[in-house]
Amino acid sequence: MKPPPSSAATNRQLAGFIAKFDPKTARLIRACRAELRKIFPTAVELVYDNYNFFVIGYAPTERASDAILSIAAAANGVAMSFTHGATLSDPKKLLLGNGKQHRFLRLPSADLLRSADVRKLIQEAVRKARTPLPPSGRGYTIIKSISKKQRPRKKPTGK
Repeated sequence: MKPPPSSAATNRQLAGFIAKFDPKTARLIRACRAELRKIFPTAVELVYDNYNFFVIGYAPTERASDAILSIAAAANGVAMSFTHGATLSDPKKLLLGNGKQHRFLRLPSADLLRSADVRKLIQEAVRKARTPLPPSGRGYTIIKSISKKQRPRKKPTGK
């Protein structure tokens, strides 16, 4: 079955989700997404505009359980979460969290995604994925869920 192309309507909806953030965070989300699209050209982007976070997962299929990693944004910033980060080699202790499965990195800028140490983590996560990424073709974007009620996407302004 051929994957559906990312439609103009999907792209407009995605842009609307990102526009809810303050301009600096919105720029960071777009920059991280662009960088991850370069790294994962064949991946399906799974988009969730949830209560706590805006999330874009990168997976070989449309199933959330197949996601290799995701970026998650909230009013206080952007992070990259490795779905099975607890199994990754992390000699430089870059990954945060201590759960049984997930680990994450805070992303102060998209430049971190280009660092050799982070690229090694990404490559290992791809190698360890239960379902491999398609070797060719083009990925697409799918909106998986939208919560009616959401935490504010912008930082409260001081008085």
